[in-house]
Amino acid sequence: MQSKKTFLSIFLILFICVSFSWAGDSAVFVDLGFSPDGRTYMFGQYGVLSPSLQPWARAFIVDMQSNDFVTNGRLSNTQNTPIRAGQDGSGILYQLLADNASLINRHRINFQNQGQPLYISRDEAPSVYGEVIDFRDFNSGRSYAAQLIPTISGSGMTAKSSFYINLDVRYTNGTARRFIVGTPSVHRDRILSYNIKKVLIDSTGTSLIFVIEMKEAAESGHNIRYMVEAIKL
Repeated sequence: MQSKKTFLSIFLILFICVSFSWAGDSAVFVDLGFSPDGRTYMFGQYGVLSPSLQPWARAFIVDMQSNDFVTNGRLSNTQNTPIRAGQDGSGILYQLLADNASLINRHRINFQNQGQPLYISRDEAPSVYGEVIDFRDFNSGRSYAAQLIPTISGSGMTAKSSFYINLDVRYTNGTARRFIVGTPSVHRDRILSYNIKKVLIDSTGTSLIFVIEMKEAAESGHNIRYMVEAIKL
């Protein structure tokens, strides 16, 4: 009995420590698909705010050529009341998509035309400065090397940061080309770190998406949010 009580005490202490070290909320990333020609891409994220338990959702339509949002392409919704037991907030995203069906159709987003993963990170830590990740597109034969370069100043709620990605593409004929992906002049408030979570490519093999996981400072702890960087090859 004593050992059982000791185990429960240790478990409770660990649970409390983890709770205080996190004390934020984590978004769920959703790949909502490309247009048939790969010119536009849509993604979403949803979650539950901590500690209010209000469900929220965001959705974005990206112009692949400019690596920017289309006009009115940033959508958001936060529910005023807390979620009920057993819910995860995804219903808010579904409602957001239904409410903006005409915009989604105008940009020819096909929810079934999701990106093919070329790279998936299993590392929960932020990308190490200067680390190079290698991946390959077996359909086209192209190989890639990507290096995320962050710039971070300040700490906690006063932090500001930016980043860009050096992308080297090697083609089947032996030639290589370097691209700079991202906008290093854009500085984001309260973002503490970046991690390349996924790399996706569309069915035409010309539109590449970097899914970036961001750690955002919160009043106590941090939140996990997502963004993407796009490049038309």
